[in-house]
Amino acid sequence: MKFINLTRRTEIGANSYYLEIGRHRLMLDCGMHPKNTGEDALPYLNTIADRGIEAILISHAHQDHIGTLPVAMRRFPGARVFMTEATAEIGNLLLHNSVNVMTRQREEIGEMSYPLFTHRETDRASERWRWCPLRQRISIAGERAPQRERNALTFEFFDAGHVLGSTGILLRAEGQSVFYTGDVNFDDQTIMEAANFPEEKIDVLIMECTRGDHAKPAGWTRAGEERRLAEALEGAFERGACVLIPVFALGKTQEVLAMLYKFRRESRKLSGDFPIYIGGLSSKMTDIYDRRARMARRQLPRLQLMREVAPFILNDETVRDVPLRAGRVYVLSSGMMIPKTLSNVFARRLIENPQHSIFFVGYANPESPAGLLRDAGTAGEVALDPDKPSQRIRCNIEQFQFSAHATREALIQCAKKISPRKIVLVHGDPPAVEWMRAQLDADLPGADVIVPAPGVEVEL
Repeated sequence: MKFINLTRRTEIGANSYYLEIGRHRLMLDCGMHPKNTGEDALPYLNTIADRGIEAILISHAHQDHIGTLPVAMRRFPGARVFMTEATAEIGNLLLHNSVNVMTRQREEIGEMSYPLFTHRETDRASERWRWCPLRQRISIAGERAPQRERNALTFEFFDAGHVLGSTGILLRAEGQSVFYTGDVNFDDQTIMEAANFPEEKIDVLIMECTRGDHAKPAGWTRAGEERRLAEALEGAFERGACVLIPVFALGKTQEVLAMLYKFRRESRKLSGDFPIYIGGLSSKMTDIYDRRARMARRQLPRLQLMREVAPFILNDETVRDVPLRAGRVYVLSSGMMIPKTLSNVFARRLIENPQHSIFFVGYANPESPAGLLRDAGTAGEVALDPDKPSQRIRCNIEQFQFSAHATREALIQCAKKISPRKIVLVHGDPPAVEWMRAQLDADLPGADVIVPAPGVEVEL
């Protein structure tokens, strides 16, 4: 059994992993780096260029896990591609949007390799994707392959509780078992229910480490954090503020909309239909959540967000002109406030105004514009766009914890329950990975804990 971390650095980037079990060779995810461009946005696909990839398994449809799938399919034309039906629908939408973004970036930043793939290539690629239900063992070789044959490679998807369609992946072959968590959440969110993972013993665990450098706050509960957000909104509205909430179009947008729906119904001070604004891609993602409300494991299964929350839709043009009026909430992507995105453009309009607020509700890379703004604090300075001058931070900034990723404490408990012989740590910045490594070494002395160097083959 062999493993290669195809992510270019120890970070949360273009997540992708090569796994070899006996005669079987496959990839787990194929992401695009959210900050880098051109070749640097791709996984290390050249590392495995001479290896015949049999299958590509996609855990979920966030850009950093599916964003360069058409490129991988072009380079490995014989590979079969598997994902859940919801991931396929969301992924198709996201990849077409990515073509539009890359085409625009070709002009704006002069990245002449863009777009890395086209709309037509995306359509052709998606026609080859195979949709797979949860908790059904499937053979890579085909439905008629003898699934109980010892050497046959099979996989099984398990609900990861991260976003709609997200999964952990259990692989079995050559008498060995491997479980890849993907991005996972072991706590219920406002919409998504907690992960439902296998509890059997596993030989190798490949585990995300996103929140490894942050302890769970003492006494934290989601219900308590929702109350804190509602109170912060009430205070903002009372002083005549509008509020920007930077979000990912997939997952965080829908969770925040569901919270705002609850606040309108439960909070006396927020009972009016205060205006809510989202972006075009977020609205399309939310439509998918609404269509699949009764088909997914979720809280509030009857809630139709687009109908009952009724957000207004902003685009690249209208976000520059919409007035900064009191009592409005702008739930805009991207969550990391990447330059030229709606949240970045809007933030540059209000950042110097002490009347208004920016509420952060999830993960942001410390080097991203959102991370720089969040960490600089009031009275600091930040350049949200490298093409624009730095700005003085005068707006109110608050941080809330609604991460769609598991706490580090829950990840450690998961590893203890599964009790693997080897643990491979991925999807985390260096401090997060190092904390997880040290804690697992202490708690599971019988397990071999591995932090795979990018591009280096590890014998498992």
